[in-house]
Amino acid sequence: MAQQTTIKKKVSFEGIGLHTAHRAKVTFKPAEVNTGLVFVRTDLPGKPEVKVEISNLLPEERRSRRTSIGRDNVEIHTVEHILATLLGLGIDNLIVEINNDEFPGEDGCSKKFSELLLRAGIEEQSVLHRTITLREPVFVNNDDSQVIALPSPVFKISYTLDYPAPLKSQYVSFVIEPRTFLSEIAPARTFCLQSEVDALIKSGLGKGSNYTNTIVIGKKGIINNTLRFENEMARHKVLDLLGDLGLLSAVPLAHIIAIRSGHILNVHLVHKILD
Repeated sequence: MAQQTTIKKKVSFEGIGLHTAHRAKVTFKPAEVNTGLVFVRTDLPGKPEVKVEISNLLPEERRSRRTSIGRDNVEIHTVEHILATLLGLGIDNLIVEINNDEFPGEDGCSKKFSELLLRAGIEEQSVLHRTITLREPVFVNNDDSQVIALPSPVFKISYTLDYPAPLKSQYVSFVIEPRTFLSEIAPARTFCLQSEVDALIKSGLGKGSNYTNTIVIGKKGIINNTLRFENEMARHKVLDLLGDLGLLSAVPLAHIIAIRSGHILNVHLVHKILD
């Protein structure tokens, strides 16, 4: 079994949030064994900490179309891409200092986060990596969306995306390990339908989004952008699912098979696995 890991030195970057457009400075710092992943709001009195765990997930009405954590009125929004990065790279212990309420979106994926953490260096620690072993299948569904977690010797995700035209159905499947994550999943950017844009803006979301960091799909196809992969949208759904599975605070030894799932259903799966 593999050892727990952290980074060798602290590294920082700045950017704006996809939904709030708030600018934040983020500093990643090494952490001791069994620390897990801990966010620190350095802009607030006392620098309060929020550990990444399912008990600190915000209510659904506070995390529309994203994954957000918090406690005692301290919130950090849109953490799914950095949680996916840490799970994909196999980083167990990390302090994440941030001086605002939303994690920067960068270019709508995990590529830049991954590159920054790799430049910091990843080192093994003296305690074994945390894993969750399933004894039986775990299944959740909502209308035409389903996710099932099957016992498996390796961590694997398969995803089927099915959106209206002009998008075609897409299917991807990956064993989750650092090399595959870096090349096949991390570069896949967030996306939305052009028909959803007005509703997003009216709900107060998407203030930091643009045609560079978000793939916008119109009636005739992609608007003012070029896909990095033919099935980039399904790959991004895997990225989001990975981020939500980061709330397990351990690596699931499971084959996760998802059909049309999003953050809410993904989180239901996390709850059921932990139950």
